[in-house]
Amino acid sequence: MRVLLVIDQFEDPTNGTTVSARRFAAALRRRGHEVRVACYADDATQRSDAPHPADDVVRYPLRRRGVPGFDRVVAAQGWVLAKPDDDVLREALRWADIAHVMSPFWLGSRAQRLAGALGVPATAAFHVQPENVTYSLGLGRVRPLNDLVYAVFRPFYDRFGHVHCPSRFIADELRNHGYRASLHVVSNGVDPRFVPRRLPKWGDLAGRFVITMTGRLSREKRQDVLLEAVRRSRHAERIQVVLAGRGPLAERYARLGRSLPHPPVIGFLSQDALRDVLASSDLYVHAADAEIEAVGCLEAVATGLVPVIADARASATGQFALDERSLFRAGDPTDLARAIDYWVEHDDERARMGSVYAELGAEHAIDRCVPRIEEMLLRAVAEQGRAADPTALDHEDTEGRTHGRSHER
Repeated sequence: MRVLLVIDQFEDPTNGTTVSARRFAAALRRRGHEVRVACYADDATQRSDAPHPADDVVRYPLRRRGVPGFDRVVAAQGWVLAKPDDDVLREALRWADIAHVMSPFWLGSRAQRLAGALGVPATAAFHVQPENVTYSLGLGRVRPLNDLVYAVFRPFYDRFGHVHCPSRFIADELRNHGYRASLHVVSNGVDPRFVPRRLPKWGDLAGRFVITMTGRLSREKRQDVLLEAVRRSRHAERIQVVLAGRGPLAERYARLGRSLPHPPVIGFLSQDALRDVLASSDLYVHAADAEIEAVGCLEAVATGLVPVIADARASATGQFALDERSLFRAGDPTDLARAIDYWVEHDDERARMGSVYAELGAEHAIDRCVPRIEEMLLRAVAEQGRAADPTALDHEDTEGRTHGRSHER
């Protein structure tokens, strides 16, 4: 099958959607499909059928689209928006058996309309949580505003018959906001290179209890809660924090961390470097107020780390907590400090539960998840030209899965 991915940003993996798209493309190719991508490129004038040297995937390059008044929000999330070009998109769509649209902005909307005109089936994925937008504006806790963003996105997604949702949480949010497509709940999946392993600590990590958190350094991720929790911990003198990511709050978090006994290590890590840091860590914390899934947390548990996760109403990540010891009250550094102190003081139990969590991570390996998304694509191809079933159905990839602790949202 020839699969065209339509996504604003594919080149620079500085946000979760781009990372997931690149892994999805690679997994589809391993399963024998041809994959090409329509996306922003630094030099949109250099159209070539030659595969990109970084990943062997052909690009249909597009120019950047600026949006006055919105560019700050886009940059805060590590996004780049692509400007639709009908000639480029028509060429890409004529090549494809199906288009899979991974972002709901101008590019995705135009690609869907052109696909319909050309008779090419199209599916979508829901990767942009409204809170990604509203937190960047400093209004993330204003629920009516988040509801408004869901309403703005809905006409776009209602033009598709099938939508991939990376978690049951986000599928429920779409249903609760009146979305009508058939929703396919499938994890984005973990890169197969994240496996249980331990490495000796080095440099600033040596001799310390290492707590890692991955994710953009932006408001909704709440790395500030982790830094304050470490300050309040009984074991602050032993703890070294690693914040693996980049974003607009990097300098702020560096300032906040200066008063800790061991200032945090902050910066973006390549996948290989991240694997090594996780393998040298003792605990993983995910403090975000808003997440559609959080593959970074899955990568940590796949490595064999116990997670401590915020029980935030707008976050799906709590689904990975196997008991109360891996949860804390969202936004509460004192409660997070309590959870951290427990795991610092219980080495044997942490090692035992690390093995259990590694099994949970293995269940979410990308090569186990992609066949379910592939089924969605094949279904959309088979339905092309037939009347759509008026009953929207949800399809969930949960068979045989370890169930995490459900919690109030």
